[in-house]
Amino acid sequence: MSQQLLGHLNFLGAMVLFAVGLYTMLTHGNLIKKIIGMNIMDTAVFLFVVSLGYVRGGRPPIGAAGTAAGFVNPLPSALILTGIVIAVSTTAFALALAIKIHENLGTLDADEIVRRTRSG
Repeated sequence: MSQQLLGHLNFLGAMVLFAVGLYTMLTHGNLIKKIIGMNIMDTAVFLFVVSLGYVRGGRPPIGAAGTAAGFVNPLPSALILTGIVIAVSTTAFALALAIKIHENLGTLDADEIVRRTRSG
């Protein structure tokens, strides 16, 4: 059991990172901490998807002849590049919204923001 678990340590790491990010988003009221938790979850998903394309002992698929089983799958890495761009854009937008919220309401606490916007 432990030998099989050590063989998939990258998947375990992705699950732990995702759990840490989810915990951060659910338990902290500060919007900046929620954005950081979202980034940690993004990183966990990136690690998981890249790990799916890894082949132990595999070679890069560029300019080499051989069987398809001996190559590392390049598709997950290409998809992750797109995911990184989307994650950076989402983070920049969320931080810009946090700045505007702080300018208008004077706080970044989610509960306080809800209380102030409901009261009028």
